[in-house]
This record gives sequence, C-alpha cells and structure tokens, in this order.
Amino acid sequence: MEEGHLPVLEEEVLMMLAPASGSLQIDATVGGGGHTERILEATDPDGRLLGLDADGVAIARVRERLARFGDRLVLRQTNFRDIGTVAPAAGFAAVDGLLFDLGLSSFQLADGDRGFSFRSPGPLDMRFDTSRGVPASDLVASLDARELTALFRTYGEEPLAPRIARAIVAQRARVPIATADQLATLVERVAPAAPRGRRRIHPATRVFQALRIAVNAELESLELGLASAIDLLRPGGRLVVLSYHSLEDRIVKRFIEAERKGCICPPTVPVCVCGRTPRLRVVGRSIAPGERELARNPRSRSARLRAAVRIAA
Repeated sequence: MEEGHLPVLEEEVLMMLAPASGSLQIDATVGGGGHTERILEATDPDGRLLGLDADGVAIARVRERLARFGDRLVLRQTNFRDIGTVAPAAGFAAVDGLLFDLGLSSFQLADGDRGFSFRSPGPLDMRFDTSRGVPASDLVASLDARELTALFRTYGEEPLAPRIARAIVAQRARVPIATADQLATLVERVAPAAPRGRRRIHPATRVFQALRIAVNAELESLELGLASAIDLLRPGGRLVVLSYHSLEDRIVKRFIEAERKGCICPPTVPVCVCGRTPRLRVVGRSIAPGERELARNPRSRSARLRAAVRIAA
C-alpha cells in the first residue's frame, strides 16, 4: 500500500467475509482502500462493492487509486450511520457481506491539518467530515472542568481525567489550546507515562480518543450503523467488524449477542411478547493480532475482529 498504509488483519477479514465472485459487498469505512481493494479482487470478475466514508478526502483518494475497477466500485461520502438509506439508493439493498473497519487510517494520522496526531502542529480538528459539526478545539475551549472530566472518563476511560481537565482550564485561561501538539504536550506534562516494563502509549492517547469520539458521535453512529446493516444482509450474508478500543468492541459484542439470542423480553415475562427471533449466528471466535501482524503493523495492537452470519428470518 502507498505511503505506508496497511490494512489491519486483511487475510483474517477476507476469511471471515468470504467474498465470492459476483457478490455484492459493502465497505462501510473505505479509509485507505486496502480492504476495499482485496474484496474487489476476491469478487472478480463481476462482484460489486459500495464504499462509504465520512471523509471526503478518503473517498477522492480511493476513487483515483482504485479506478481500474470501473463501475464495480461505487463510492459515497457519508457516515455509516446513514447506511440504511444510502445503500438501497445506490443499488445495495440486499448484500452478501458488510465490513466495518472502525480505526483511523494512516492518511488521516499523517495529515497535519486534521489534528488526529499528537505531533500535529495544525488545527485541533478531529472531524472525519470537516464540513459538519464542531472541531475538537471548540470542546477544549468551551467545556468546564467537570464536563471535560466526564468526557475523558466516558469516552477515553482516562484515570487521570480530573487532573488533565483542570490543567486544560488553567492553560486556556492564559493562552488558547488550538493545535493538537499543544494539547498533547500539556497532557504529557501533567499525566506521567506508564512505568518502564509496561506497554507504553502516549499519555494523551485516551484524551485524543475521547475528543475524537465526541466530535464525530462515533459510538452513537456505530449503534445506528449496526442496526441498519443487519437489515441489508441477505440470509447467509456476513457482518465483519474491526474495532480498536473497548468501547467500540463492547457495542459490537453486545449487538451480535442480542441478535444471536433474538428475544429481548425480561426474565420476569413467562412468555415472549417481543416476537423477535435470532437473526445472527457467530462465526468463530474474536481475533486479535498475532506476533506476525504486530511486527508488520504495530498500529494494529488494539484491534479486535468479530464476525457473524445472517440467518433466515
């Protein structure tokens, strides 16, 4: 892949998705286009794929890079929360496979104007779609210490959230925190790194995660996207999800489990009144990167792959 972009667990994704020639597939997050390319190759010569991404830059890049697939590749700039309306309108109302790869792409991290990287001297933005919503700098500038603490705890599971929130409020009283590297430096100063011998991540990792999730309403979008996705799958169709932190993975795991069981009536109800039947069957166990994958792509360290198949209603 160009510019160092590496699709995570690409062989495992293909194994779980099982794309066949002539099938209809959806990549709900095309990103750098790595998984998209492999799926299109696997569905040769007449399989078609709908690629979605909230990031217009990603859509433009993939359209140019994968132009050789012609009309077998259909691209739409949209958040996957709207997949339930966008996919049927594009001719993908009943599909054989659907992939969610929830991570950031290397291109987004490398773009200094997006604010995703700790080293970025550019604006603290973090929006996938820069034409919508408010940038992360607005949250950092406007939320009080209590609100920032809640945000970092809820979306970042940051144990030092109160200390970091107070430091942000004190800092912005003197000078605005407008760039990603300014925020990362501040967090690094007030929140010590992990002791030697433990897996070391940048001290600002959880804070950046929390802001990005809040800015893009990621967890709400994931719940809406999964709920719509299951209605697009034909019986036998595969749902494959790559998540990168516990909040995402928890939503995916609970969703698959609920659709595997079907009935959602409380235990106190003697007879089912909801009328729901199981719609998914789990495919294998969840997959985490092995040593080979980690050596090839260290950014995959937190990935978790889950898959399920649609069963007849």
